[in-house]
Amino acid sequence: MDKKPNILLITSDQQHRNTIGRFNSEIKTPNLDRLCEEGIYFDRAYTVNPTCTPTRASLITGKYPSQHGAWTLGTKLSENEHTVGQDFTKAGYRTALIGKAHFQPLSHTEHYSSIESYPILHDLDFWRNYDDYFYGFDHIELARNHTNESHVGQHYAIWMEDKGLKNWRDYFLPKMDGTKKWVWDIPEEYHYDTWIAERTNTMLEKYAQEGENFFIWSSFFDPHPDYFVPEPWASMYDPDSVTLPCIAPGELDNGSVFHKLSQQEQPDISSFNESGFYLHGVHSQLYDEAVMRKNIAVYYGMTSMMDKYIGVILNKLDKLGLSDNTVVVFTTDHGHFYGHHGLNAKGPFPFEDLIRVPFIARCPEQMNKGTVSNAIQSLVDLPQTFLDFCGIRQPDGMSGVSQKEVWLGKSETARNWAICEHHHEYKKINVRTYIENRYKLSLYFGMEHGELFDLVKDPGETSNLWYLTEYKELKLEMMFRFLQAEMEREPCFMPRIASA
Repeated sequence: MDKKPNILLITSDQQHRNTIGRFNSEIKTPNLDRLCEEGIYFDRAYTVNPTCTPTRASLITGKYPSQHGAWTLGTKLSENEHTVGQDFTKAGYRTALIGKAHFQPLSHTEHYSSIESYPILHDLDFWRNYDDYFYGFDHIELARNHTNESHVGQHYAIWMEDKGLKNWRDYFLPKMDGTKKWVWDIPEEYHYDTWIAERTNTMLEKYAQEGENFFIWSSFFDPHPDYFVPEPWASMYDPDSVTLPCIAPGELDNGSVFHKLSQQEQPDISSFNESGFYLHGVHSQLYDEAVMRKNIAVYYGMTSMMDKYIGVILNKLDKLGLSDNTVVVFTTDHGHFYGHHGLNAKGPFPFEDLIRVPFIARCPEQMNKGTVSNAIQSLVDLPQTFLDFCGIRQPDGMSGVSQKEVWLGKSETARNWAICEHHHEYKKINVRTYIENRYKLSLYFGMEHGELFDLVKDPGETSNLWYLTEYKELKLEMMFRFLQAEMEREPCFMPRIASA
């Protein structure tokens, strides 16, 4: 096999950074623990957006959501956007995506707006014959559902049928069906974790046999809510033994209007949404303690089950003799609240629990294995870093930086700041967050409110310094540095050809 390195990107979906057993004794993740021991865990890794589609688009474009255009859930990534898979393909690599995509490509038929929408989502004959190039991936196997949601279909459904589970629809229910909780009755052998691991390993075997270099993205769906997992994972953790985070006394005093609304029984959102019907994450997040404890226990179980199948993939790499020549990265698209700051799931709340993510890099010839680094990472850096490892020219237009020397343990840092965007409902929720080693600043579009936190003295982010006069100068300095960072991330890729 050519000694150019391979790339294996493994991602979870909506995973809190404190759900790796090496750093949290309440949860068991032996395979992620092993990856930490064999690589470097980066404790200061940040997403570019706390929702799925924008971040996932950034993972393959190297651009921020405001640049690639898939700025929120329900938008699509334009097929005209350049992706890292195109660079790998041009360099002779094979490219594959197994699992969740969420890019909403347009359909080539007049009947469907997107091939990830109804009814084509359930058209298994369409997916059996689908062979189009997909955002730079020459091989894809997709699904869309989280846990037992009814919009399962695509390649996952085909796999279940081929495995003999002809009645697979019986295990996937309408999202509004509240008759079942926590225990998903699907046999583990048909769970999508099993599917992703099996199909990833099939591609690894194929590429190894053919002597081909590869870029594979194994994209898991868990532990994204709803909270469902098969036994024994559903009962693996005792709800009474898990730590239940909560809102701190006085935390709302200088909190955002969105945070305050979330802590009311019947929040009035009419000033932000004329229909008064829905505003992403801005609803009552008051919860029953017993229910939340069970949710956390099942969330942990979902993570531990996923960890088992990540181990299946890592073991296959070892068996095929590919580990010593493969860069392996594990991360997630964004974090998750399970009681932190009185919140659940996600929303316009740019706390560390939501925008800071677990991140492990294991690389050939890596120094300082088994260590924890506080070097700031941004998920927008992944495409450029992967290309740098493989000696492939980084295309013009990407906004990240290569973290290669940092991942190898040869350099302390490649960036001094990270930026997270959260532009959800048009002109209603638009939050920009700027993070440095110590301080963190968040600005809300159209509002005088902001947030300034000292992450050293106040790692729990319970004391907003924005309104305190003694921090006025620091706030102005942070705004200036934020603007400088915004200017720095602009890709000026068009060469100047004339002096006029």
